Amino acid sequence: METRLLIAGEQVEGLGERLAVENPATEETVAEVGAASAEQVDAAIAAARTAARGWGELPAAERAELLHEVANRLRAGSDEIAHAMTLEGGKPLIENSDEVGWTAAAFDYYAEMGRNFAGRVIPPIESSQLALILKQPIGVVGAIVPWNYPLLLLAWKLAPALAAGNTVVCKPSELTPISTLMLAPCLDHLPPGVVALLAGTGDVGERIVSDERVDCVAFTGSVATGKRIAARCAERVARINLELGGKDPFIVCADVAADVEIAARGGAWAAYLNAGQVCTSAERFYVHESLFDDYVQAFVDHTRTLNVGDPLDPATDVGPMVSAAQRGKAAAQVDAAVAAGAELIVGGDTAGQQYGHFYSPAVVVGAPADTDLLREETFGPVAPIVPVRSLDEAIELANGTRFGLGANVYTRDLATAVRCMRELRAGTVWINDPLTDNDAGPFGGFKQSGLGRELGQEGLEAFQETKHVHMETKIEAKEWWYPYGTG
Repeated sequence: METRLLIAGEQVEGLGERLAVENPATEETVAEVGAASAEQVDAAIAAARTAARGWGELPAAERAELLHEVANRLRAGSDEIAHAMTLEGGKPLIENSDEVGWTAAAFDYYAEMGRNFAGRVIPPIESSQLALILKQPIGVVGAIVPWNYPLLLLAWKLAPALAAGNTVVCKPSELTPISTLMLAPCLDHLPPGVVALLAGTGDVGERIVSDERVDCVAFTGSVATGKRIAARCAERVARINLELGGKDPFIVCADVAADVEIAARGGAWAAYLNAGQVCTSAERFYVHESLFDDYVQAFVDHTRTLNVGDPLDPATDVGPMVSAAQRGKAAAQVDAAVAAGAELIVGGDTAGQQYGHFYSPAVVVGAPADTDLLREETFGPVAPIVPVRSLDEAIELANGTRFGLGANVYTRDLATAVRCMRELRAGTVWINDPLTDNDAGPFGGFKQSGLGRELGQEGLEAFQETKHVHMETKIEAKEWWYPYGTG
């Protein structure tokens, strides 16, 4: 498996500390990767700065062809990349194969977006003038991405940043660096320095964030780390784009009584996809009291049918969590809720596995409202289900945390759907179809779920500077110039 970094167009060994990459299903080391040394980080940023002008001046149509080629190469290498992603991250192979396809689609989408938008013409204040709004590259972008969707969440930054004419220095999570480093052959047709791939821990990310030559930092990860990045970037007034996770609510309205089983299956998928390690995982279920018992029963029945095990096995639905630490965090929230009076109905064990970071999908009822299970991000396969008396109560509870990334609603009533669309404080509201992404739909959060948006037109503009050009076609004195006096 690939363990070399990409710096200035060359694949090189990392000269920093050695990172052991663990298979979360077996707890075996699948590879060791050399992190980027301080000198290598400096060289990567210097190469990106040198390449920025030429890449930014390249005609958009030429950049588009190069980005389409990235997508083609990704698809050609899909099987190998997906296999590596499964070994290092633990997602079922089918989900990783999907991720490679979605990653390629993001490059295709932004290849065309970059050709389609460079600003606009606005009405001038006089007929002899021309007024333009230009969209130009920012310069060098630092992209720091997490382990749960290492390629997709990188593509949501890398593809639009490149399409906009920026160069990019990328750092994957130390837990899942291999699949990102495997992108090097997909990028070797780009000019040297346009993209750098640097493995490493937080110290590598810190060097990227702190470097004056990095004009923008795009980050997906925890609120705590996002706050530190924001503070560091604010010191030097660098642009930031932050996606910081959430505690997404899932509302089931009284009018879906005939569709309880479907709503339960949709809820289970939203809660357990990638072992619950999705930024937009459903982590709080608010179910109208008239449906509560039936919904919980349908949810539990469906949960018991899920296959937990080897992520390389095509029959597996839910693989391991990525690390012992992540599993421990999820288990601790469940244990604390149970100690406070909640009931664990199903799951919450090792699913019969002798090794690996497995945590069987769990359903919890009766959790007190002030427990972390209903307040703080879990990032594990846990579904706490709460009865509510009304839609008013459901919306109030849904909006009642510091997060606002996504929200799900099941309803047959159009008025209810429109009300939820307007009143839920979340960057994405899914109605009757949980967690479906759309490259053209902007993604990001309210409140402490982040700043800025990825995907869509907004995702391109996140990596563009805006310039106003005011042009007078005649050279003549203006009547409002000095002198003001008439005499």
